[in-house]
Amino acid sequence: MYPVSEAFLQAVQENTRNYYWTGQITTKGGAVYPFVYGDIVKGSGYITAQCCGSAEIELGTVYAAEMGITLFSQIDRYTLEGAEVRLSYHLRLADGSYEEVPMGIFEVSEANRTAHCLELKAYDYMLRFEKSFNSFETVDNAWAFLDLCCKACAVELAHTQAEIEAMPNGTELLSIYSENDIETYRDVLYFVGQVLGGFFCINREGKLELRKYGAEPVMEVKSRHRFTSSFSDFITRYTAVSSTNLRTQTAEYYALEPDDGLTMNLAVNPLLQFGLEETRETLCRNILNDLAVVSYVPFDSSTIGNPALDLGDVLTFTGGQADGSQTACITSSNCKIGGKHMLKCVGKNPMLAQAKSKNDKNISGLLNQIEAGKIGIHTFTNASAYTVAETNVRIISIEFAAKEETHVQFFGQVLVDVSAGQVSRSASAKGSIVVPFPAGGGGDTGTGADAGTDTGDGSEPGTDTESVTVDVEIPVTWTEDGKAVAYVTYEFNDSEVLIHYPVETWGSGKHILSLYYPIDGLVPNITNTFSVHLRMEGGTAAISTGGCIASISGQGMAAGAAWDGTITVEEYVQPFTLKGGLQAKAFSGEMGFETMELVKKYYSDSIRKAGIGAFGKPVELPQEGEGTG
Repeated sequence: MYPVSEAFLQAVQENTRNYYWTGQITTKGGAVYPFVYGDIVKGSGYITAQCCGSAEIELGTVYAAEMGITLFSQIDRYTLEGAEVRLSYHLRLADGSYEEVPMGIFEVSEANRTAHCLELKAYDYMLRFEKSFNSFETVDNAWAFLDLCCKACAVELAHTQAEIEAMPNGTELLSIYSENDIETYRDVLYFVGQVLGGFFCINREGKLELRKYGAEPVMEVKSRHRFTSSFSDFITRYTAVSSTNLRTQTAEYYALEPDDGLTMNLAVNPLLQFGLEETRETLCRNILNDLAVVSYVPFDSSTIGNPALDLGDVLTFTGGQADGSQTACITSSNCKIGGKHMLKCVGKNPMLAQAKSKNDKNISGLLNQIEAGKIGIHTFTNASAYTVAETNVRIISIEFAAKEETHVQFFGQVLVDVSAGQVSRSASAKGSIVVPFPAGGGGDTGTGADAGTDTGDGSEPGTDTESVTVDVEIPVTWTEDGKAVAYVTYEFNDSEVLIHYPVETWGSGKHILSLYYPIDGLVPNITNTFSVHLRMEGGTAAISTGGCIASISGQGMAAGAAWDGTITVEEYVQPFTLKGGLQAKAFSGEMGFETMELVKKYYSDSIRKAGIGAFGKPVELPQEGEGTG
């Protein structure tokens, strides 16, 4: 519920109330048209919103709210495409003052004109996420995906990173692979919402908000507040979730004890496809714990209305046929401007739900998408920003597998914002200058005659000059942007590619780094990893979120790379100085384990270079020590 005062809650439940509506239209050109309650054609205005379909509770939904209104206005309808409409509800309190409740921000999609009226239909910012999504392979947590979607679609997120990561599954690493059903950013939000155990909506301030189903009622709806109402004779409860695993082609089932309620079918969620079985179980059980609070009686009621109510609010109904001990959740709302408020909660009957097997079973209809001659493609886009300096930074990493021995091609493009270091320049400015000197006759001639005697030719005495040329050399010093050098290193299956090192030299500014590398002789049915590392000398480079796009394509590639048990842990330490002059540029540690494909097991440490101040030059330490198990 939108936060309102106690005086508002009391006034909104009175038998009579004094209220009015206001609004404002702002065009893309900046023109502002406010309107008042009298400008709204009676019975024409409404705001509808929902978080579930018409039959059952859902997770991850991304429904857009709709607003319709007819105004007595002469505004030119051709200027209203994409215009912003804000609505507010004002209720008179017991002390005579009015409290305002914002009802949302909407963008006009249709504007029609009659003889005297202007008809508008608008939707909230959720439609902005209906933008084509370039499916990519990446690994990051839920916050990174939400941040990427909001920045790409120009919608502010209502939560902080700490709030998202504090949720169950909020800190778990999620993976998106190229073969999935994701077409738009709205689809990404849907799958992230499932993982976080809630649903998305646009709040009254126009921000994307994740809401979860709760159990604590926010309001009691008495019989005198209802015009009509209908209540089910069962309680909707969930005690299990089911998720499809594409790799094993099985339906994984997780339940509470006793398992006597409904099962939430998460279907094929691309974010729940890869990883250890224990990790998948943890993710699904966290989702189940969020669902376990659902214990709602489905209802459909026409009420006197409370515009402060939101989707997901839990209510209790008393009086008449209602059971005051049970709760219900608002899953659909239709608020009429100046009229009734329709509320609804959907849900299925656990007793009539189709029985589910408690054991994993094969999924009919899942076919291997690898066909002879079919071109497969794995794509990547970075979900986190990078800052590149003198140490190698992994900016691209793609996992892929092939059904048969084949060759593939890697393509990549990176948008880089370079800041080159300042360098000092010095030079000598050389040239010749002409200096006038007096020539003769300026002093005593020794004859005793007055040196100032008039010569009679009209010239001043002693003003004859002679030009003397002098060579001059002046030292000049200045600073200017230098050149930053970018060094690219390719890595295939944890082995550095030694035959090809792309290098670029740039000045400060924005640049495009284009990458290409062919890969021959792939071993079939084994997961491969291709990575790109970047380091800079003479400056730094910034790569924003979504600044790296890359792909690996070829014939006979698998739809989803089969995980081979590889776990990689990396640790980077920034440059540091020890008292006494010991300086270390940087060092890193790396551990790798291969569990399913017993190819190799190793642990390695490396120190790049260490300089000890007591010596005249740096002492080179061993570059790498390695032990094989």
